[in-house]
Amino acid sequence: MWLYNIGIAALQGGIKAASLWNPKARLWSNGRKDIFNRMRRTITPGERIVWIHVASLGEFEQGRPIIEKIRSERPEYKILVTFFSPSGYEIRKNYAGADYIFYLPADTPDNARRFLDIVRPEVAIFVKYEFWLNMLAELHHRKIHTYIVSAIFRRNSIFFHVCGELWRNALNTFDTLFVQDNNSKELLSELGYDNAIVAGDTRFDRVAQIAAQTKHIELIEKFRGDKPLFIAGSTWGPDEQILQQLINENPDIKFIIAPHEMEQERITAIIAATNGGAVRYTCADPATIANNRVLILDTMGMLSSAYRYASWAYIGGGFGVGIHNTLEAATFGLPIAFGPKYEKFKEARDMVSLGAARSVASYEELKAWFEPLRDDVEDLASASLIAKTYTAKNQGATDIFFKAVFTER
Repeated sequence: MWLYNIGIAALQGGIKAASLWNPKARLWSNGRKDIFNRMRRTITPGERIVWIHVASLGEFEQGRPIIEKIRSERPEYKILVTFFSPSGYEIRKNYAGADYIFYLPADTPDNARRFLDIVRPEVAIFVKYEFWLNMLAELHHRKIHTYIVSAIFRRNSIFFHVCGELWRNALNTFDTLFVQDNNSKELLSELGYDNAIVAGDTRFDRVAQIAAQTKHIELIEKFRGDKPLFIAGSTWGPDEQILQQLINENPDIKFIIAPHEMEQERITAIIAATNGGAVRYTCADPATIANNRVLILDTMGMLSSAYRYASWAYIGGGFGVGIHNTLEAATFGLPIAFGPKYEKFKEARDMVSLGAARSVASYEELKAWFEPLRDDVEDLASASLIAKTYTAKNQGATDIFFKAVFTER
C-alpha cells in the first residue's frame, strides 16, 4: 500500500506542477483547495446521504439514471456527487439533480477519513472504473454500504496481474459489484468473488432518456433542409482527415462535425478544406445557413439531440485511446462507423457483430461502409433497425440496481 500512496503523492505533485501552465491541471488543483472547509459549510450534519462518485462527464451520464431514480423514488435521501476530472465537474457543477457536488479529494488515508467524517454517507456508489484504494478501505472499515455499477472486467486488467493483489483486495470492500456482462461475472468468480450481479450498463437507460427528451434545434433543421444528414461526433484530427474526403465527394449530403476539442486552428482547417461552404454553429446566420454543406457544432450539450436529424453517424476517438459514446447515435437508429481502437467497448463490439456498426482504418474503408448505406434504402433501414433494437433490448440496468439496493432499505 505504501507504493500506492507514493503514487498518489506523485500524482498530486505532478498535477500541481503542471497547473503552472496547463488549464485543466489548474482546475484540478484549485478545485480541491480548502475543500474540507467548503464541505463542512455546505453539508448539513445528520442528513441521510447517498454518495455517487464518477470519474468524468461520461461516467456522470452513466450514473445519472441512478441519481434521478433515487431522487424520484427515495426523496428522503440527499445526493452527493463527486468528480475526479475537471472536464466532468466544470460542466456539471450546477446540476440540479444533486444536492451537493464536489471534487473528490486526492486518495490519501487522511483525506479519506476527513471526507467520510464530514459526509457520513449511508450508501456509496462508484461508477464503472473508479477504484480508490484508501477510500474503499475506509468505507469498508466504517461498514458503509458500497457498490460499483456498470463495471466491466477483462482478463488483461490489473486485477488479474501477478502484481494486482492490492486491487484484488479492493474488491472485498464492495457489498455487490453490478457488472455489465456474464464474462465479468465469470472472471470475478475465478478470483473467488461471488458477489457480482449481471445488471447491464446504465448508459442504455441514459440514452433512452435522452431520446425521449430530445431538444428541437431549429438551426439544424434550417441547415439540413431537405437533404440527408451525416453527423460526426466527438472527432479528433485523424477522424477529421478521413471524413474530409467523404464530405467533398458527397455534395448532395449535409454534414455536421462536432469536434471533441474545439481549438480554433482545427476548426479553421475544416472550414478551409470543405468544398461548398462550412460554418460554425455559434456564428451561423439562420437566413443563410442552408447554403453551407458543413456545420461545425462548436458548442456543448447539443450533440445528443442533433443525432435525431441524421441518417448516419461517425464516432471519433478510434484512432487514439478509444472511441467515444456510440449509444447516443445508436438509440436513434443510426448506422455507425468509428476508428480501429474499439475493442474495449462492449457495445461497439456487439454492434459490429450485429451489423449496425463498422470499424474503419482509412478513407477507403469509410467509403466502402458508407456508399451501400447511402445508395440502398433497404440496407440503411436494416442497419437502422438493428441499432435501435439493440439499444432498446439492453435497457433496465438502473431498475436492477435500484431494486437490489434500495427496495428494502
